[in-house]
Amino acid sequence: VQLQASGGGSVQPGGSLRLSCAASGRTRSSRNMAWFRQAPGKEREFVAVISRGGSRTLFNDSVKGRFTISRDTDKNTVYLAMNSLKPEDTAVYYCAASKIVILTAPLQVTSDDYEYWGPGTQVTVSS
Repeated sequence: VQLQASGGGSVQPGGSLRLSCAASGRTRSSRNMAWFRQAPGKEREFVAVISRGGSRTLFNDSVKGRFTISRDTDKNTVYLAMNSLKPEDTAVYYCAASKIVILTAPLQVTSDDYEYWGPGTQVTVSS
């Protein structure tokens, strides 16, 4: 599975961005998909995850109500819509594909549960 994220950039506080993660390769539809982020000097942290079927999502409390995760199975793409952005959202954002899971598998929030990673895209929130 190969992942390629795009859509990062610079935005003022309160602004919006939408990240995309295009997935290719076999079994990509059998995996939960997530976004993580890493700010300078900090550890990588979980942001959001969506189930392989797209019916379940989970968010880090710090982004709940501001970020939305979705997936388009026809386009093999996962999206992270980010609204009301804050300076503390500044980080490199990574999309990740979990190990193959069944439809009812729990949603994972730790990086060890993810098998494939994209190269990351920078998001900067600054006035």
